[in-house]
Amino acid sequence: MKIVQAIKKPNAPFVLQSSMHLNEPLVLVFGNRYMLDSDLIYDEVRALFPNGHIVFGTTSGEIIDDKVLEGTVVLTAIEFEKSSVLVKRSNVHNFQNDDQKLGESLIAEFPKENLKHLFVISEGSTVNGSALIVGLENLKETTFGLSGGLCGDDDRFEKTLASYNEKPKEGEIIAIGFYGDTLEITSSNFGGWTTFGPERIITKSKGNLLYELDGKPALDLYKTYLGEKADELPKSALLYPLSVKATEDSDPLVRTILNIDEKENTMLLAGDVPEGARVQLMMSSVDDIANGASQAAELAMEGRKKSPELALLISCIGRKLVMDQRTEEEIEEVKAVIGNNTVISGFYSYGEMAPFSGQDSCKLHNQTMTLTLFSE
Repeated sequence: MKIVQAIKKPNAPFVLQSSMHLNEPLVLVFGNRYMLDSDLIYDEVRALFPNGHIVFGTTSGEIIDDKVLEGTVVLTAIEFEKSSVLVKRSNVHNFQNDDQKLGESLIAEFPKENLKHLFVISEGSTVNGSALIVGLENLKETTFGLSGGLCGDDDRFEKTLASYNEKPKEGEIIAIGFYGDTLEITSSNFGGWTTFGPERIITKSKGNLLYELDGKPALDLYKTYLGEKADELPKSALLYPLSVKATEDSDPLVRTILNIDEKENTMLLAGDVPEGARVQLMMSSVDDIANGASQAAELAMEGRKKSPELALLISCIGRKLVMDQRTEEEIEEVKAVIGNNTVISGFYSYGEMAPFSGQDSCKLHNQTMTLTLFSE
C-alpha cells in the first residue's frame, strides 16, 4: 500500500507531504464546504492524480495524522498494490428520498465475489442513515463489512456536498468497494456519553422524523430541557443528543438532530427513531470522549493479524463541540492504540456507520468515534 497525503489552506495550492507516483489511486478528499463548493477544486485534484478515483466529502472538521483542522481540505491518495477498489454513486433526489431503495440499488452495482468491505461517504443534510444501511445490507452476505459516515457542514447545518470524479454537489452518496484476499479491514465505534433525566416513550414518529414523546410535542419538550440554549437549535442539540433504545434487548443508539421544523413542531434526526422506543437525554465530558476514542481504537485492533497501514476516522461534530480546544486529544488517544506507523485521515461528521463490537450488522450512530483500519 502506497499513500500520499496533502493539505490545502484557503487561497493556496495543495501541499503534498511526500512525492510518490501512484497508479490509479483512490483519492479521498475531505474538506470545508465552502472550499469544496469551488468550481476549481475538482480540476486541481485531477491535475495531481490524472488517473485517480477521486471521492469528495464535506466536513465539520478535517483529520490528518494526529491533527484536527478547520477551514481546510485534506487529501489522502492510496494505491493498493495487491487489491482493487470499485466506486459507485447515487443521489437521493433520484429516489424520491426513499433512502432504503437507494441503498438497495447501490449495492446491486457491486459484484459480491471477493468484496471485503464497503465504505460509504453520504450526504448528511437530509438522509436517513438507518434506512440507507438497511438498503445496503439488503442482499448482504457475511463476507463483507460496512462502515462510513455522513458528510458535515461545520455546525451550520445548511448543506453538505459529496461526489465521485466530478465537482462536489448536494444529495450524493458514494460507496467504495474494496476487493482482494490480502486485505484485512476492521471497523468499530464507541461513544463515551451518559444518560440523564427521565426516560420517555416515542409515541409518534415516522422514520427519522420525531413528532411526540409521551404524547407531547417532542420539540416543545426538548426546548424545555435546553432552556436558553433552545434559541441555538439545531446546533445546541449536539451537546445533548438522545439515547434511543428500540427494545429491552437492543443496544441503545445515539441520535442527534439534523434539523427542526418550528411550524410542524418536529425534529429530523440522522437515523430512525421508532415508535415505542425509550429515549433519554445524554451528556458527556472531555475526558469521557477521549476515553471513548481510545476504547473504539482498542475494539478495532482486536483480533487483527496485521498492523494497520491506513486508518479512516469519522467522529461526530457533537464530540468536537464538547472537546473544543482539546479536540485533538481524541485523535491522539486513537494514535496511541493503533501505532505511529499508521497513516490517519478522516473527518468530523453528522453521523457514523459501523457495527457494534462482535456484530456483523452495521448501524447508524451519532456522537461516536468510528474507525476503519486497512492493511494488505
